[in-house]
Amino acid sequence: MKRFFPWVVVALVLVSLVSSWRMPKAAPGAFDFKSFGEIPVLAAGRLKPLDTVARNALVILRGRQTLRLEDGETLTATHWLADLMFNASAADHYPTFAINNPEVLGLFGWQQGERKYFSYDEMEPFLAKIDQEGQQAEGVESAQRTPYQTAIYNLRNALVVYQRLKRSLRPEETKEFSMEMAAYEKLLPLARDAAQKGDKADPAEKEKLGMFEKLAQRYQGLADGGSIQPVPPLDAAARQRGDWLSLGASLGRAPEEGGVNPTVKAYAALGDAYLAGKYDRFNGEVHALAASMAAQEPVATGRARFEFLFNHIAPFYQSMELYVFVFLLVCGSWLGWSRSLNRSAIYVTLIALALHTFGLAARMYLQGRPPVTNLYSSAVFIGWGTVIIGLFLERIFRDGIGLACSAVIGFITLIIAHHLAGSGDTLEMLRAVLDTNIWLATHVVSITIGYSAMFLAGMLAMIYVLRGVLTRSLTRDAAQSLARMTYGVLCFATLFSFVGTVLGGIWADQSWGRFWGWDPKENGALLIVLWCAIILHARWGGYIRQRGLMVLALFGNVVTSFSWFGVNMLGVGLHSYGFMDKAFPWLMAFVASQLALMALAALPVARWRSPIAG
Repeated sequence: MKRFFPWVVVALVLVSLVSSWRMPKAAPGAFDFKSFGEIPVLAAGRLKPLDTVARNALVILRGRQTLRLEDGETLTATHWLADLMFNASAADHYPTFAINNPEVLGLFGWQQGERKYFSYDEMEPFLAKIDQEGQQAEGVESAQRTPYQTAIYNLRNALVVYQRLKRSLRPEETKEFSMEMAAYEKLLPLARDAAQKGDKADPAEKEKLGMFEKLAQRYQGLADGGSIQPVPPLDAAARQRGDWLSLGASLGRAPEEGGVNPTVKAYAALGDAYLAGKYDRFNGEVHALAASMAAQEPVATGRARFEFLFNHIAPFYQSMELYVFVFLLVCGSWLGWSRSLNRSAIYVTLIALALHTFGLAARMYLQGRPPVTNLYSSAVFIGWGTVIIGLFLERIFRDGIGLACSAVIGFITLIIAHHLAGSGDTLEMLRAVLDTNIWLATHVVSITIGYSAMFLAGMLAMIYVLRGVLTRSLTRDAAQSLARMTYGVLCFATLFSFVGTVLGGIWADQSWGRFWGWDPKENGALLIVLWCAIILHARWGGYIRQRGLMVLALFGNVVTSFSWFGVNMLGVGLHSYGFMDKAFPWLMAFVASQLALMALAALPVARWRSPIAG
């Protein structure tokens, strides 16, 4: 049984994963939200499927990618987006907005209770007040805002996202947009003739010109108020540049182009069918629009379908769950069945790493950029790098510690990434400071690998201290093994941190005209290199032994966390592109935990439960 146990575990894991990857299919008599979600649009500067637009919006509005109604029904993101764009009167009733701040609730005369989600209809009477308070909060530096100011500012932004999406594909309160399009298109030549005649136009022609101008003004509102550009241009040169248009802007070009863009007509027919509840018509229009998009924009359509698949698989969430399972298997291997459970943990770690790698590669393909472009991707990459290093340690020492560290840090970094995704699109366009040459790509990747190694060394030090102080399991051999692992990982961290810092200076020299400018982020990178050098020289010189090495490695966690996160919270410098005020208490808690562990490590060895550790 023990011999086949690892393969049984692997089979169960794979069956569970594959079953969750099955793409959703529209049931008979139901709307095909899958095909709708795969349609590409331009939003926030990049082409993405409507599914991503919907998920990002819901994350901003309520912190989740699904919408749970009061009756217990759960709507997918694309279902909610279709309601919002085509049947807004229904979407306005949904409990879409998360409000947790008691002062914000008090602004509306509401009491804090069991409810935390509220509908647009409930907030509509207070829109002017929210906008006023939000504008005042906007004038305050983000680091200086009170919790109330932060909450009201975020609520105002969420309402803007909601309203702009609502106005993206059809004017509000429109029942038969296709008929309106037909009337508008019919008026185009008549209005053009009336405009050319000017005062000579007869009253009937002037009336038609007035009708046309009224519709044109109505569509200008779509151009100004919408948040997505769903219409690929008819002009080949504009299409080559990626100059997609909003629905309103495309309608504004209709007189020049001699008619309404077919894609606009398709969206109008799509919305009419949805509003009327005609499943078959809606599905037929969706499939026709998807085929038209594939013919006009094959690359964009292919990427959008791949991104839909990426969203559906959710590789980072699945990796996170597998890392927890790996940790449980490793803990079990220390209690019994050590060989079988350890092998099972290795195989499951490899599956989790494959998913993690797929997620990284998918992001690189969709962005066309290196793996690290923002704080979110840095957290994902740090976890990925740590898992690989941990597997190498497990290959050498075969004691489960490398696997345990891989699982814990892989899980924690993906949790951090999950919370960093609260701003919406994690595949956002690169800021100008990051969008440059090869030196930047190699610099960021090298520095992030250095972060991974530093955190892994710190994790090994944590295991050493906790095992030594709290248990009798830290034997002399185990202590020496942990010390060798920590020392080797620190050497690795020193190399990549130093190389990454030098590469960053080369990039800065080419981009900003100076190799070094004492920017807070540059100082943080330098501190990591200096701290690594201090540890290694202290070890080589005999100033520290095992415990000293572990104490300094624990403080390396503090130095690295400030370099990775802390300097961004200063809100100054050329690298302050990832400010996260919510992370400050967690950063302080992490630092406090490391200082507490250092204090434990400093206790006399006689007070440790494993007194042979030195």
